[in-house]
Amino acid sequence: MSAVQSIKIGSRPNLFHFTRRSQPMVDRADGIYLWDKSGRRYIDGSSGAVNVNVGHGNRNVIDAMKRQLDRVSFAYIFQFENEQAVTLARELADRLPNGLDRIYFVSGGSEAVEACLKLARQWAVATGQDKRWKIIGRMPSYHGITLGTLAVTGDDVLTKTFDPIGRPMPLVPAPFVHRNRDNLSVDERGIRYANMLEEKILEQGPESVLAFIMEPIGGAATAALVPPDSYFARIREICDRYGILLIHDEVMTGIGRTGKFLGGDHWSCRPDIVALSKGLSSGYAPLGALAATERIVGPVVAAGGFLHGHTYGGNPVACAAGVAVLGEVDRLGLVENSAVMGEVLRGELEALSGRFPFVADVRGKGLFMGAELYADPLARTPLPQNLNANLRLIDLAFERGLIIYSRRVRGGPVSDNFMVCPPLITTREQIGEIIAVLGDTLEALAAELDLPVNH
Repeated sequence: MSAVQSIKIGSRPNLFHFTRRSQPMVDRADGIYLWDKSGRRYIDGSSGAVNVNVGHGNRNVIDAMKRQLDRVSFAYIFQFENEQAVTLARELADRLPNGLDRIYFVSGGSEAVEACLKLARQWAVATGQDKRWKIIGRMPSYHGITLGTLAVTGDDVLTKTFDPIGRPMPLVPAPFVHRNRDNLSVDERGIRYANMLEEKILEQGPESVLAFIMEPIGGAATAALVPPDSYFARIREICDRYGILLIHDEVMTGIGRTGKFLGGDHWSCRPDIVALSKGLSSGYAPLGALAATERIVGPVVAAGGFLHGHTYGGNPVACAAGVAVLGEVDRLGLVENSAVMGEVLRGELEALSGRFPFVADVRGKGLFMGAELYADPLARTPLPQNLNANLRLIDLAFERGLIIYSRRVRGGPVSDNFMVCPPLITTREQIGEIIAVLGDTLEALAAELDLPVNH
């Protein structure tokens, strides 16, 4: 009996997800498109979960994985080295800035961030700074779904249930400078938001603070939020002043997604530890990585080694996918294509914003773009929460064969947003296709919710 048959004839499916919503059964995928079992085509305007950077069905990646499967499918990292993991670590180190050349492999984004947090703490212990344990995050933010990563995530809906069995960490406001109504310049606002980190450090006690974790460009919780240029240098200055590690969560923004290899590369940032995943294997295998400097890793190794590990860390087939993905990023010029096509996408989204006044704050870099939905864009007044406008937008787009990404921003003013993040192979013509469907979707949303449209 096939999986499809069992779903149709059973009293209920055995497989469950985090919602009760049913989805179509996927059949095949190629490039930026997927098809379901009925033959209906969907444009992958979200790159899956913003991870399918090199597109679906890339034969070079698939063939590299098959070749590795023919040799060895699994070798436990505590028993063997494997060539693919060694090669991928070298290839990554060659692309990363500022001495981030010590690489540790895991199976996904939450694992990668968790590993960063644990490495930071073990570094503190190894260097005689045992009192440092607090890791400051931002509100809102999303860093993963494990207990450790939820502790630094700013989203009460996800975290509140688990607070009693976790240890929530201090949070500072994310730099939503576009919502501010003051006489400061954008750069002055960036400094003001960065200074909130110093205020939190002093409030908590500098001797107890271990690290600050941030996405250089906001992901799911803030829909491609780009801080002012001034924010980054000031954050680094504050971390240095108090001896605090700076952790960049590049799970979504890494591997060319924003038009640079890392999101932080737009500002020549100098993080101490970086989390990578998603685009690292482009969805072909579960894979993530921690990258750190020798200054951090050296004392930990000297003290007896990293107290951390996963069965599938450094899996040879997953790492073969990673090596092949990096090869395709180079061969196809995908970092450059993301930058160029990102500007095309930005222009088209801004044009839609002019046509649909309830769409505003188009933002992001490369093929990592977001915008917000407002009742009054000038006053930054959110739409009534009961409308669930962002979820309705996603559903209407899906009905029309376009997949986009959305998550309601929580923390401070609640607002609705959406993201358009197609694979990095996307062409100008395909962006036109995405925008045409998105325009039809916004027309339908406007009619349904009685929102203004400029014709």
